[in-house]
Amino acid sequence: MSKARLNLEQAAIACQNLSRSFTDAGRRVDVLRDVSLAIQPGETAAILGASGSGKSTLLHLLGGLDRPSEGEVWVDGQAMHKLADAERGRLRNRAIGFVYQFHHLLPEFTALENVAMPLLVRRESVTPSRDAARRVLEQVGLGHRLEHKPGELSGGERQRAAVARALVTRPRCVLADEPTGNLDSRTGEQVADLMLQLNAEYGTALVMVTHDRELAARMGTIHELEDGVLKV
Repeated sequence: MSKARLNLEQAAIACQNLSRSFTDAGRRVDVLRDVSLAIQPGETAAILGASGSGKSTLLHLLGGLDRPSEGEVWVDGQAMHKLADAERGRLRNRAIGFVYQFHHLLPEFTALENVAMPLLVRRESVTPSRDAARRVLEQVGLGHRLEHKPGELSGGERQRAAVARALVTRPRCVLADEPTGNLDSRTGEQVADLMLQLNAEYGTALVMVTHDRELAARMGTIHELEDGVLKV
C-alpha cells in the first residue's frame, strides 16, 4: 500500500509494512509480518484473531510500547520512529489512551486519583486534573465512587474507571486489549456499550483487540490477523 493511500498523516493512528520478529534459541520467530492499516478519527476498529495471532503485539507497537523490527507507526500525524524516547512518551501520553483486560489501577489510590494520574504525569495542575477526572468518572457512572480504592470496586466498576483513565486526556485514539475478557458476559457487554458511546461522544478513534467475533462485529471495521499476517 502506498503512503498516500493510507493517509498516514491524517489518521488518528496508522502503521505501514509493520513487522516484529524475535530470536528464540537462535531461531527467528516472526510474530507480525508486513501489516499496514490506518484508523481515522472517530472510527471504531477491531483487531480480531486467535490467541498467538499477533494482535496484542500489534497493539503494543501501535501504542509505542514496543519497537517494530521493520516498518513505521504514525500517531496523530507524527512518525513514532523519528522521535526520541522522551518525545515518544509525551506523544503517547497526549494522543493515546490504553485499556487492558486487567484494569491496572494503582491499588493505593482512589478512583479519582487513578483517573487524574495521566494529567498529573504531564504536569498539569492538581485541581484542574481532579476536576477533569471527576467529570469523566461521572460520565462512566462512577460519580458516587470517586473516593473508593480499586479493592472497594466491583470488576465492572474497575474497568469503567480504567476506561475513564484512558479518556481523561481526550486522546486521539484509545487502544483496548481484550477490555471485556475478564468480565462476565453481561458486565462485558455494558463496558463495550460504554466504550462505543464515549467513542461517539468524544470523536476518539477506538481500536479494540479481541478474539470475540460478536464484539468485533460491533466495530466499524474488522482487521483479522492470522499467524501475524493481516487477512484481506
